[in-house]
Order: sequence, then C-alpha cells, then structure tokens
Amino acid sequence: MPRGDHGPTVTQLSDEEIRADNAPILSRIARMLRPYRGKMVAVAVAVVVAAVLTSIVPFLTKAVFDKALFPPDGDIRIHLLAWLVVGMCVIPIVTALIGIGQNWLTSTIGNSAMADLRGDLFAHLQKMELAFFTATKTGAIQSRLANDVAGVRTVLTDTATSILQNSVTVIAAFVSMVILSWQLTLLTLIVLPLFVWIQLQVGKRRQKLARRTQESLSEMTAITEEALSVSGILLSKVFNRADSEVERYREANRNQTRLQVEQAMTGRAFFATVQTFFAITPALIYLVAGFMLQGGTSLTAGTLVAFTTLQARLQMPLLQLMRVTLDVQTSLALFRRLFEYLDLEPAIAERPGALALNPRDVRGGIEFRDVYFRYPEPRALSGSVSRDRFGDSGVRIERIAPAPEQGWALDAISLTVRPGQLAAIVGPSGSGKTTMTYLVPRFYDVDSGAVLIDGTDVRDLTMGSVADAVGMVTQEPYLFHGSIRDNIAYAKPDASAEEIEQAARDANIHDRILSFADGYETITGERGYRLSGGEKQRLAIARVLLMDPRILILDEATSALDTETERLVQDALERATHNRTTIAIAHRLSTIHNADVIFGLEDGHLVEQGTHDELLALGGLYSRLYVEQFGAGQIEARFTDGVRFVNGSTYCDKPRSDERRADISL
Repeated sequence: MPRGDHGPTVTQLSDEEIRADNAPILSRIARMLRPYRGKMVAVAVAVVVAAVLTSIVPFLTKAVFDKALFPPDGDIRIHLLAWLVVGMCVIPIVTALIGIGQNWLTSTIGNSAMADLRGDLFAHLQKMELAFFTATKTGAIQSRLANDVAGVRTVLTDTATSILQNSVTVIAAFVSMVILSWQLTLLTLIVLPLFVWIQLQVGKRRQKLARRTQESLSEMTAITEEALSVSGILLSKVFNRADSEVERYREANRNQTRLQVEQAMTGRAFFATVQTFFAITPALIYLVAGFMLQGGTSLTAGTLVAFTTLQARLQMPLLQLMRVTLDVQTSLALFRRLFEYLDLEPAIAERPGALALNPRDVRGGIEFRDVYFRYPEPRALSGSVSRDRFGDSGVRIERIAPAPEQGWALDAISLTVRPGQLAAIVGPSGSGKTTMTYLVPRFYDVDSGAVLIDGTDVRDLTMGSVADAVGMVTQEPYLFHGSIRDNIAYAKPDASAEEIEQAARDANIHDRILSFADGYETITGERGYRLSGGEKQRLAIARVLLMDPRILILDEATSALDTETERLVQDALERATHNRTTIAIAHRLSTIHNADVIFGLEDGHLVEQGTHDELLALGGLYSRLYVEQFGAGQIEARFTDGVRFVNGSTYCDKPRSDERRADISL
C-alpha cells in the first residue's frame, strides 16, 4: 500500500491572520481594466477638462463682483459683465456634453469588464474537478456568479471614474481656494484629518459586513435552489415539510435583512457629521472674514463670494469621494470572494505535452494497474471552516478541514478489459463500483498506480480526447430544460436531423417522441421531469449513440424500471454496446449474465473475476449475490432457445425476439 501526503495540513487561522492586503486585489482589478486603456485615457481627459472648466466659474464670479458690478472706480462695466455671464453659461453646457460622453465611456468599460469577469469565472468553474462540486452548494456558486458580480457592477462602471472626477474636482477647488485665501482654506481643512481617520474605521467595518452579507445572500440562494427545484418541491410535499422550508427561508431572510440594515446604517452618523460641518462652515468663514477685515487684511466681496461658492461646491465631491472610498472598501470583499474561485487551481489538470487520442485509432482497451484511490478532501468556499492560503493573490481560500485518514475506496485494483468486451462490475453498495468508472474518464486521479486506455495512462492524454472516447449512461440521466432534439444533440451539436433521429431509433425512443404533439421539439422540463424514467433513459442512450464513443460506461441504466420499459431500454443498450468496449455496473444480475467478463468488488478490493458460469461455479461473491436475488422463490425469466442449470440455479441465455415470460421456481 502506498503511503504519502493525501492532503495539506491545515490549521485554524484567526480573522487577523487571514485578512489579505487590499493592494493585490486592486492590482488585479487594474489588470481586468487593462484591455480598455484607450477608453480610460479618454475618460481621464474628459474628467480633467470638466474639472478645470468647473474651477474657472468661481473666478468668473469674482470678476463679476470686483470688476464688472463693483469696480474700484464705481463704474459698472456692462460689456465685461456680458462676456463674463456668457462664459458662466457656456461652461456648464460644455461640461454637460463632456459628462454625457464620459458616462457612455464609463458604462461601456465597466459593463464590458464585468462581462469579462463573469465569463472568466464561469469558464474557470467548468475546469474544476467533480469533487469541488460535490462539496459546494450549487446555490453558492450561482450566488457568486450573479449576486457577487452584480455587487461590483458600480465599482466597475462608476467608481473609478467617480474617484478620478471627484479627486480632480477637490484638488482643483482646494488650489483655487488657496489662491483666493489661504487663511480661509486652512479653516476648511482643519478637521479633514479627523474625517479621514473616521472614514478608514467605517470602511473596515463595512468591508466585514459586506462579506457577511454576501455569504448570507449565498445561503439564501442555496436554499432557494434546493427548495424550489422540482426535486426539492417534490420532497417537501412527500414529507409535508413545506412549513419548515418556509421558516428556514424566512430565518435566512431575516438575517439578510438585519445585515443589510446594519451595512446601510454603518457610517451614517459620520456622513451626517461631515454634512453638518460643511453646512456651518460658510457661517464660520463669514466670522473669520470679519476679523480679517477688522485686522486690516484686504479681502474683497468678490473674493468672499467666490470662496464660499468654491466651499459649497467642494462639499458634494468631497462627500462623494468619501462615500465612494467606502464603497471601494466594501466592494473589495466582493472581489475577494470572486477571486477565491478564480484562484482555485483544478485538481484534475492536463499535463503539458499530453497526447490526443485519435478517435479512429481508439481500440477501447482498459487496464487498471495496481490502483489505489481514496476520495480527496473536497475544497469548498462557504461555511465556517478551516482555511488555507491558496494562490498568490493575497486571498485566503476556505478549505474543508481534513478528516481523519480513511480507508481506500479502491485497494490494489488490477484488471484488464480487452477492446470490444462487455465487462460487468458487481458488488454490494459502497464496494467501489462507481468509483472505478469515474477513474476511466478521469473524473478523479488515482493516488497510486495507473488507469490506461489502449496502453496509455489517462493522465498522459488530453482531457478532451478522453472525453470524446468515453461515453456514460448513468442510473439517473440528466436532461436540461429544453427540447428533446437539443437534449439528444448535446453530444454532437452539429448533428443533422437524420443523425439525431437515427440515434433515437437505435435507442427505441423515436416512435415515442413522434407520439408527442411537438415531436422532437417537445420540452422535457427541468431535469426531464415531464418524461418517464424509461423515456429519460432512452434519451440518454440516444445521446450516447449520437456521440458514438469507443468506450461506454453504464451505471445500471435499467434499475427501477417496469418490465416492458426495461425490455425497451435493454434492447437499446444491446445496440449501444455493439462493437465498442463496455463497462456495466450491474445491480440486476439478470442483465449481465452474457458479459464477457465479470468483476466482483467488495470493500474496494477485487475479489473475483470470470464469466457468469465460472463465478457461479466458484461459489464466491457473485454466487452469493445471485442467490440473494434469485434464490428466494419466484422470478420472472425469459424463455430462450434453452434453459440451462448451473449449480442448481436456473438462468437464461440471450432472449429471442419472440420471447415470452413465465415464472420459474429455483
């Protein structure tokens, strides 16, 4: 038995230890916006021009008072006044036009970057290993794709521009105020350091609340996905749990409401204080101006009016700058959650220089060579769990803490399936049957040993070519909400109508499809709930037949079906297995007595292998399972060309087309 490291050692870290610096996150956001540098430069130019034009207006106001209306010589200059008024009217019009173009540019940049982020996130999730999805709620994934990305929309569309615009406006206003009167400017600035410190504290608080709010929203989305799916509704109705599901949602909803209110109220007192200060500052300016004039300082009426105008105009951009800075700190929590997913490296990855299987050259030979496997500790990104650093982004990735080391799911498995053979795997529940089939298409990687296709380790093959070579029909086939045609064509999107219909005929479902009012355009419903179990199975078989893989895996596709439907499905499966290598997980042993080779698994060990006759004669696991299924009395059997007896048990060979049924006592 191989030994080694089967998972990282993870320690519980405090919140202070896992708090990542904001700089790496901001750097990544900047990289996201890099493709839009040209538009961003245009936005910056527009912002600067608008800010400079806006800063000119107070000086025009000063000139109106000091040179046009109340000049030193006392003569009103109407001509100069007219030009000054024209300038004061033209500047707002020009800045408004600039603002329209600027808004179009920022909206284009932000929404495009957000679309890129959403697309990258979805594409990255498609690469993640199966174990990741078994450990993460679908609702939590949906929440990050929808709610978290939507939550950063404002940052990507408006925030960067708002920061630049308000910063330039504030700087220009302060410079103008200093030019007008440095003494009055000092009065305006005296409490700003205190405001900045308070703002930083508020930002930290809001950042924590934002993360908790999004986690709560993820939980609500997960509850919605679970409870309002077809399966969830059916389950709640069967067990009369609708009231408890409603209460579970309401509790999560109350928690979300509390967090939203807390987040909305955080910093309100701070902003109220800032607004109050700016509201009373003009009065203080008038008081200080009075003392300055009494002391002999030259201060004209125009200067005082221009300064108070600037001070009033400074209030809004400064408040917006403080708010948007808080929004950035809040949004960093959302970006961090999104980057957590993007920083997860797929556990199953394609090796550099991997070989691509040529579909025409695949023979279908399969070999398990001294395979050891245990399921890896799954990674998840929700809940209160241990955490570990993952990646170099400054983001802490939550990981499920490793459980005590468990036994092997597969222990020293060595077997060979020759090209074109029908191989069956039997064994009690939990023996490792499905696990074996998951290793062939490389849903998981072995811990030791190798799984080979035509003599090549699957880890040395491209993942796409392995997927093309291996088809699978599961016990519970998945159909998406769409037409029957689209569900079949999923395996081969460019398939012609004739190819799709031929696959349906081979799967014994064509005539049934035509009996529907909409034929091949019939909508299957979510997860195919508008169809019967047998119809879904035959559609899944048709999908695989259209794919035409050289290796076919069947996870007991006939269980839980009535006798007539089982006959139709079994007949379709016999067509599907023709001229290709097939691995069939068998719960009903009556379906695999004609297999070329049968493997018996128990507790992850291969305990026997052989044909039906050989294993019955051996009297081991297969014989015991056979007696458990058929040795207790009456069974439904098919008459064939001859009924044979092995070790006192009766069983049948391949069924004839004119088969009939009878009860045979064993």
